Amino acid sequence: MKPIQVGLLGLGTVGGGVYEVLRRNQEEIARRAGRGIEVAMVSRRDTAKAKAVVGDTARVVADPREIVRDPGVEIVVELIGGYELARELVLEAIAHGKHVVTANKALLAVHGTEIFEAAHRHGVMVAFEASVAGGIPIIKALREGLTANRIQWIAGIINGTTNFILSEMRDKGLDFDVVLKEAQRLGYAEADPTFDIEGVDAAHKAAIMSAIAFGIPVQFDKAYVEGITHLAATDIRYAEQLGYRIKLLGITRRREGKGVELRVHPTLVPARRLIANVEGAMNAVVVNGDAVGTTLYYGKGAGSEPTASAVIADLVDVTRLATSDPQHRVPHLAFQPGQMRDVSVLPMEDVVTGYYLRLRVADQAGVLARVATILADAGISIDALLQREADEVGGEGSTQTDLIILTHDAREGAMNAALAELQGLPSVLAPIVRIRKEELA
Repeated sequence: MKPIQVGLLGLGTVGGGVYEVLRRNQEEIARRAGRGIEVAMVSRRDTAKAKAVVGDTARVVADPREIVRDPGVEIVVELIGGYELARELVLEAIAHGKHVVTANKALLAVHGTEIFEAAHRHGVMVAFEASVAGGIPIIKALREGLTANRIQWIAGIINGTTNFILSEMRDKGLDFDVVLKEAQRLGYAEADPTFDIEGVDAAHKAAIMSAIAFGIPVQFDKAYVEGITHLAATDIRYAEQLGYRIKLLGITRRREGKGVELRVHPTLVPARRLIANVEGAMNAVVVNGDAVGTTLYYGKGAGSEPTASAVIADLVDVTRLATSDPQHRVPHLAFQPGQMRDVSVLPMEDVVTGYYLRLRVADQAGVLARVATILADAGISIDALLQREADEVGGEGSTQTDLIILTHDAREGAMNAALAELQGLPSVLAPIVRIRKEELA
């Protein structure tokens, strides 16, 4: 059978990896797919660099629209990233009856509903395994492997840059700014790391997983997003003393009769949990289903060939199913299009979780009692308490100390009100640090 013809939009780090893995493993891939998969066209603005990679094995063009409109290309692989140009190209490819494979989580998080609806109308597939957690097959697990389950919650380390930074802060006792510079020097962080360190990248991925898990539209715009820029080595050390590690997690949870939680923020996780021990630039996703219980998916979340692995897995799936009846394919978001539900994403004020609080307070009698009273009046109970000696915090003769509190689960709105009252106390000498806590049991 004639090899299926593929057009690569973009030949950067991931595109180069896709081309190389397809070339290296072409025989094995063809055995799995039932026919060969051949890169026929490649687009890159710098055509000379593209030709240095592919030689004369594929046609190289500067304008990606040439690939989208070429009648010989059957599958378009979108690897250029970003929002608007990628959206335009993907929708045009779909309109021309071409299947699409993409690694673009930002595109799907913002425009996914529009893209999937267009693909359904035109009877083509949009495959996106590489858009979440790189080489980890979490999309296939959620869409197919766990299809018998009613998913209860997902929690994931889904950004390698932030996990590397937090791991280094914990191991070396350094503050965020110092470790960020090191991460940039080593190539783990971009020159402009905003999307990573502010949690936006993780929120894109969490929104996609939430849609698949619960059969709802992709709702990135309703996600609560908080990054790691405010974290201090002091809090990582205190968390460790209390038996916890701090990770940036993307969390989505079913709240029966109320809606779905969708949030990204630094989170205290018990050190005994497997996900708490995921270090460096690695990714991990924990999924809890009613039948299977808790499952963990771990691996490289980025990089040329790990991401290429996921892209090519999608290419194989599309190749196998390209001529099948569209009604018998796995739905894009796991649920049949007519069975999607418009379930609301809960506002952050209604989320229920535990909390870590650090208060820099005057070292005087009655402070702890007043803090405990304010929390109790807000319906918040204390789970654990750590109070440092004043000399440990400010040196000999210090008149201030740190009060570290772990709470039981409480509603975010109640905690906000309590923190506002606590911050107004004359004995509270600095902005209160609040980090959410999840047991993930």
